[in-house]
Amino acid sequence: MADVVVVGSGPNGLAAAVTLAAAGLSVEVFEAQDTAGGGSRTAELTLPGFRHDVCAGAHPMAAASPFFRAFDLPAHGVELLTPEASYAHPLDGGRGAVAWRDLERTVAGLGLDGKAWRRLFGPLVRDWPGVVDVAMGDLRGIPDDLGAATRFGLRLLEQGSPLWNIRFREDAAPALLSGVATHAITSPRALPAVGAGLLLGTLAHAEGWVIPRGGSQAIPDALIAELESLGGTVHTGHRVDSLDEFGGARAILLDLAPAGLLRIAGDRLPQRYAKRLGKFRYGGAACKVDFALSGPVPWAAEGCDRAGTLHLVGSRAEAMAAEGAVASGRHADRPYVLAIQPGVVDPTRAPEGKHTFYTYAHVPNGSDIDISEVVIDQVERFAPGFRDLILAKNVCTAAEMPTHNANYVGGDISAGAMTLLQTAFRPAPRWNPYATPLPGVYLCSSATPPGPGVHGMCGLHAAHRVLRREFDIHTEPLDLVRDSKIRSR
Repeated sequence: MADVVVVGSGPNGLAAAVTLAAAGLSVEVFEAQDTAGGGSRTAELTLPGFRHDVCAGAHPMAAASPFFRAFDLPAHGVELLTPEASYAHPLDGGRGAVAWRDLERTVAGLGLDGKAWRRLFGPLVRDWPGVVDVAMGDLRGIPDDLGAATRFGLRLLEQGSPLWNIRFREDAAPALLSGVATHAITSPRALPAVGAGLLLGTLAHAEGWVIPRGGSQAIPDALIAELESLGGTVHTGHRVDSLDEFGGARAILLDLAPAGLLRIAGDRLPQRYAKRLGKFRYGGAACKVDFALSGPVPWAAEGCDRAGTLHLVGSRAEAMAAEGAVASGRHADRPYVLAIQPGVVDPTRAPEGKHTFYTYAHVPNGSDIDISEVVIDQVERFAPGFRDLILAKNVCTAAEMPTHNANYVGGDISAGAMTLLQTAFRPAPRWNPYATPLPGVYLCSSATPPGPGVHGMCGLHAAHRVLRREFDIHTEPLDLVRDSKIRSR
């Protein structure tokens, strides 16, 4: 048996595996699905030749998180393509707002609120690595860059309070901000959503929201190649049903939701901890609809055709209403729909002249309703003629999400509700949120800090604890990853 076993091959599990293998440990990864990658897989979901990302499609953190900055995806053969516009937010009447990679270009397009947008994001963009380090930490230590932490924190408190509209005089800029905050599948004024919005908005004007050429699968493939070069092994099609399988391992890291830990640990867990995991809340969910299109989406608003990602919900008030409906267990008449059009930078995703188009709509947890017609109506609202371009579609309801990723309990792609308490204390109130009461057993999924996203930081933080506590290795884990990259060259 290897020194370390990792269960689950999402970006966090693979980040942990690479970090530990770089320290000279033998590592084996076990994945239940036939293809490794978790939420970063790519497949032909509609028609032959149309390559769709199974979950994550655009990656603000792929070039920006501390782990991926150390790993250096381009050095491992991943071509990260950067759209001119990171995200766009169409409004009724053919209007819209665009978050261009160029902050000043964004400011110029926001009318009377342009200067307010610059004051909000300018200081964060100038020190974006500090902002990332604050947001991507384990939420347990003092940030290295207190200046960045202060600037981020003040804006967080403002936008998460009744003062959230005080900066703005028109409707486009607040809608643009609410759209990116609603990635968290909760009220765009909730502090965790505001934090996500400020981080993602900062990266939109810094590194950009990159899209891997050929699909998100390129990211786990690069991590697996590095792991294998370090002597590690990945086993796919292997569902783990009990921790008893790994009695000889010195450490076990679980890229699993709390429900997964409860399933494979059985009655080993102390009753108090098991009870806490049983109370872990799963949040709003997603119904994913993929489309094969005969041509590009005919957006009415200028600039939307250049954005890799779009937020389709309308005004800030509509975003609040849509998320309020989901939180109360209802389907919104006009739901929040996140859309990704990789063809703006990556022509390899579809046959020549054709396009892939990926959407998900926020729905109540566990919903088994196919809302693809509602999604089509919402796209058509901002892109008249969209319906006529559809060659095929593929629908994955929230209830079906766990069949391709067990961590998406009830379709919750965040692996846990993004409440303030549960963001800070995922998955249970503990100083070391990665360690479980079982000796040598750790969690490293998005159900631990800093939470969801393709950033690898949950895996890195868990690996850091494992190295110190189980193997008495005190080398900084990011240094191990950097050194591994140099050796692999």
